[in-house]
Amino acid sequence: MQYLLDGEQGNTEMEGLLHSTETNDLKIPSLPISTAAIMPSPILLWRFKVLLFFLWGFFCCKIGWDSVMRMSVNLRDLFLYEAFLYYNPLLLVTMMVWLWGVNLWVFAQSTISYAKIFDLDQNHLTHREIWKVATWMTIIVPISMTAYLYLYSHGEVSLAASQPVFLYCAVALILIFPFDIFYLSSRYYLLRTLWRIVFPLQAITFSDFFLADILTSMSKVFSDLERSVCRMVHRQVATIAWFEADSVCGSHSIGIPIILVLPYIFRLFQCLRQYKDTKEKTALFNALKYSTAVPVIFLSALKYHVLPDSWTNFYRPLWLLSGVLNSLYSFYWDVTRDWDLSCFTRIFKFNKPSLCSHLLHGRKWVRILQHSYSQQSV
Repeated sequence: MQYLLDGEQGNTEMEGLLHSTETNDLKIPSLPISTAAIMPSPILLWRFKVLLFFLWGFFCCKIGWDSVMRMSVNLRDLFLYEAFLYYNPLLLVTMMVWLWGVNLWVFAQSTISYAKIFDLDQNHLTHREIWKVATWMTIIVPISMTAYLYLYSHGEVSLAASQPVFLYCAVALILIFPFDIFYLSSRYYLLRTLWRIVFPLQAITFSDFFLADILTSMSKVFSDLERSVCRMVHRQVATIAWFEADSVCGSHSIGIPIILVLPYIFRLFQCLRQYKDTKEKTALFNALKYSTAVPVIFLSALKYHVLPDSWTNFYRPLWLLSGVLNSLYSFYWDVTRDWDLSCFTRIFKFNKPSLCSHLLHGRKWVRILQHSYSQQSV
């Protein structure tokens, strides 16, 4: 009898233990379920961010439009041109960063090891991080431009003039900031590559000439950047002093052709350095291509330094001739040598691939880089 009572008591304890275990099992999953119910879904967060982005864009456009309408008709066009001049370089750079993120996304989707191609470390930026940087640039630059328009239209000329100055100084400080924030390794990688481009004292890597080629496609950025920095240095921001004939920052400034020709000079020296390392005559012909851009730039600048009759009768035809020569040479070289397109190769009777095509023949990422470079050039 005692044995039966002990057995029934043991069964009761076992059932209680099982009941408590089942209760705990039911309670444990309830925690993440309630937590997940509180956390919004990623799609909802993305839609909320897009809504905020469009609201921000609407308010910037509304404030900018109202500010421009407050100005007189005679002053409006000149002031808009000046505002465009200050912010156009950074807006174009922002667009380039967006497109570079698209390139990295294409590389990732195509399983291309672009980190090895560009000799990047393991902490390199992904396309999502590139887009994050581009998003902040897309927000900050228009905000500064809107503040510039608003302050000037409301009579705060000195505060308006400080907006582009602060923006350019902030960009420069972020690039050279020595602490481990704002993607320090990537910023220093960019600065080191720019240093190697300016001083090609070592063997040329793929990232060196790739970035230098991008710089040659940013002539409008460098031209506006020279004018903007010149007016900031000479305290001509938010004025029309630059429009006067004797202004040091007008279209006749000698700094404009100098800053425009520098990327082509850098590529010229890279080609000479490549010839020194490889003894390939192809590099010399490539250097000749970049040298043909020099007379085009300086002859164009002579328009503001010679008499109108001299420009029309002598310098303008010479400028047109040099421009046609540079365009034809660049077209031939890009199509038959750099891109090595078979249809044009047969037309021009050119059968030997270029040095780049020979070294990288048959690799898929070569064609993708050509396409991405074409996007950035446009």
